Amino acid sequence: MRSLRDTTHALDAGLASVRQQFSVPTDFPPAVSAAAAEAAHRAPTEHVDRTDQPFVTLDPAASTDLDQAFAMSASGDDLLLQYAIADVAWFVRDGDAVDVEAWQRGTTLYLPDGKASLYPPVLAEGAASLLPDGPRPAVVFHVRVAPDGKAALDGAERAIVRSRAKLAYDSVTDVQVPPQFAEFARRIEAAETARGAGGLEPPEQVVERDDGHYQLAFKPRLASEASNAALSLAANLAVAQALLAAHVGLFRVMPAPDERAVRRLRHTAQAFGLQWPAAQSLDAFARSLDPNDPRHAAFMLAERRAGGGASYVTYQPGVTPWHAAMAATYTHATAPLRRLADRFVVETALAVANGKPVPDKVLAALPNLPDAMAHADALASRVDHAVIDLAEAVMMQGREGQTFAAVVVDDDDESSRIQLSTMAVVAKLKTHGVKPGDEVRVKLVSVDATQRTVQFERVA
Repeated sequence: MRSLRDTTHALDAGLASVRQQFSVPTDFPPAVSAAAAEAAHRAPTEHVDRTDQPFVTLDPAASTDLDQAFAMSASGDDLLLQYAIADVAWFVRDGDAVDVEAWQRGTTLYLPDGKASLYPPVLAEGAASLLPDGPRPAVVFHVRVAPDGKAALDGAERAIVRSRAKLAYDSVTDVQVPPQFAEFARRIEAAETARGAGGLEPPEQVVERDDGHYQLAFKPRLASEASNAALSLAANLAVAQALLAAHVGLFRVMPAPDERAVRRLRHTAQAFGLQWPAAQSLDAFARSLDPNDPRHAAFMLAERRAGGGASYVTYQPGVTPWHAAMAATYTHATAPLRRLADRFVVETALAVANGKPVPDKVLAALPNLPDAMAHADALASRVDHAVIDLAEAVMMQGREGQTFAAVVVDDDDESSRIQLSTMAVVAKLKTHGVKPGDEVRVKLVSVDATQRTVQFERVA
């Protein structure tokens, strides 16, 4: 799980077990590495020169697989985003060893002790990454954002770009980004609110040691992160609309949480002492939350897990693909170094934006991507849940015999699911005569970090 850092190495043994259980790859086969090394020297020949544009990147300080660089300017009342996306398709050819391996992996897997990359480092952290150490091939999306925050794709082109600076979330200053950066983010956020889209991304979870015990805490989400996310959101929405109008492409869809999930979330809010008015919708409540408040952050994580799960679909005549959390038609196009699907969406959008036929190899790949990405996302989800279970078990070690306040958030025929009121811990409880929303006191009976389990019993 990328959003869980373990600076104390409390999880090392358990993480090794997770990697083994889910066969998380540790490196690339020699043939794949050799093919990637050869591809890294492939000279761009279909790219216009845009090295005069003041592109910069903005990412976590340690990141080296940089998918996106941006420049920005005013265009009348509109804002024009020049969004350079790593041109992975230039280096990875259909059917080559790197492509075959990428189809098997589907996505980069993130764990607290490192990642299993989609592409070999010579590409993902070298030739294809938009690092500031030289010109790079990219696909530049021209995204126009109106004063009301609506985004449209003005064009797309293969281009050579040069990043002026590798900026970091925790140190970037206003003078280092375009002067329109903050206004761009404000417009995108206003448009989200107008659409009724969900709240902000939950903040990063961190395992910290406190008074001899480990605690799942939340690292504050920086304003620079939220503003940078607005760039990707605008581009993905604009590309999605262009593909929908062209009746082609791959889309990201997600149903809204059903009534049972919403009821469960109301009990979760109660567990954290949050006031959620009965007449207020989930979306409206989510937009009122502060991701830097630990209780709010914990609820945001619960909300993220409550939905029916996002998936990929190809264009179907007469069907409008819909992503409930975005309250819009949406696609993934801005992280091709980390998601297989994005490479093909970028190629599709490049053709559509220039009035050209989508390449046959891309059209042939699109129907196979939903299953490939579903497999990859399912594996990533299982790894995420295993890491969360491990972190909860490590956090509860040494607390055996202690009692905790909790709220029942769900139940079935054999057990109830409880949420601790003071920690971001969810567990099953064998009990009778309770219903969702009931407050209970539970005692921690046992913890097994090896099995990644915690066991409670009801005491009141």
